Amino acid sequence: MSTVPIAMRNSPPPITSSTITVTPITPRIGAFVDLLNPAAPIDHSADDLIRALEEHLVLVLRNQTLDAATIKRLGDRLGPMDADAKYGVPEHPEVRRFSSDTTSDHVLSEEWHSDSSWLPEPPIVSGLYLDTVPPMGGMLAFASMYSAHDALSTSMQTYLADLSAMHDGRLSRYKPSIPDPTAIHPVIRAHPVTGRKALYVNSVFTDRIVGVSPQESRAILDFLFDHIANAYFQVRFEWEPGTLVLWDNRCTQHLSIWNCPPRACAGYRIQIEDRTGSL
Repeated sequence: MSTVPIAMRNSPPPITSSTITVTPITPRIGAFVDLLNPAAPIDHSADDLIRALEEHLVLVLRNQTLDAATIKRLGDRLGPMDADAKYGVPEHPEVRRFSSDTTSDHVLSEEWHSDSSWLPEPPIVSGLYLDTVPPMGGMLAFASMYSAHDALSTSMQTYLADLSAMHDGRLSRYKPSIPDPTAIHPVIRAHPVTGRKALYVNSVFTDRIVGVSPQESRAILDFLFDHIANAYFQVRFEWEPGTLVLWDNRCTQHLSIWNCPPRACAGYRIQIEDRTGSL
């Protein structure tokens, strides 16, 4: 019996660009990336990483040894970043350090979501690097919102295309510090680069559908949240020390799966901001 995962059997072969080799994990979402010259600074591969993100939505780079300064240089090549006064590293406030230990009640968000969708212009790309992980367990799952959209019937796509939803940052356990952490976004958004349509509601931040009754809003959102969680749209991988993950926040959702006892976990995070007004 074949031991190749089903999702891998029909995947395209690895693709090599000038600085990286990209190996798809599934035909819909996710790819492993190897640097052709591991000794070169990772930010030298930024242009190729951006192009790979447009195609594969999520990139996983193993065996990386990165510090805040290196991650900052990569982030600067990917796009603009804002400083984080609360969690930012003092020398590089755009890079956030996070950590947990055996006393933490959670590590990373364990519900499907798109980062900071409550902002008028949510981040376009997110990056997460873990240098300390549990000895076993701990996974990250991503879902393609392109695939979630395309799997809907044409009639449902047409209906949703005219709807917008209210997103509220106060619905999360991480309370935003801004006075009004709300924004209204289309339920279906077109990616500004690829033009592909993606669902843009999530169970953490989306509060209600605008312009319909509370009962109708709840029914629509419950259906979409259940639809988005379909394993067909997903890719999952287990954390290893030195793993860097980059994802396109405009067309994916993600959640953490901490299927292990509480253990130490630490790393860095960046977000590339949208200053184009694409939503």
